[in-house]
Amino acid sequence: MVKALFQYNWLVRDEWFRLLETVPEKELAKKQLAGVGSFLDTMLHIIDVEYSWFRTIVKKPDIQFDPAEYGSLAAIKALSDKLRPEIEAVLDGWSHEQDGELVSPSWQEQQFYRKDEIWHHMIVHEIHHIGQFSVWAKELGVKSASANFIGRGLL
Repeated sequence: MVKALFQYNWLVRDEWFRLLETVPEKELAKKQLAGVGSFLDTMLHIIDVEYSWFRTIVKKPDIQFDPAEYGSLAAIKALSDKLRPEIEAVLDGWSHEQDGELVSPSWQEQQFYRKDEIWHHMIVHEIHHIGQFSVWAKELGVKSASANFIGRGLL
């Protein structure tokens, strides 16, 4: 089920990338009242958090992404497309015996979390922020991505 929820998040994320292609970059970079800042800031944040926690699960140190390198929708989409296969490969090989294993993020000294708890956190973190996109898009007159899980053929 966890993999299906990641696939759902990625489908919705890709739908947002397509919908936002029609919006001028200036609007995408404009600071919003909620979230991390702008559409671009928030999308980069979603991907950064996903990958940071993923690297915790596979016991690798965090990698910092320089926001200056990802100032466009195309650059952020390219990053998303680049990182996704690595996460997907681990999900494909996942066994529930690994769920309870404790790992510590490189940015939190002596804090330990179960791997299954991290997977679930990664899922809900993206859903939380993607919900903000719907509000912002409405303000711009842009159609929102569908939030439906049903009908996507994920199970």
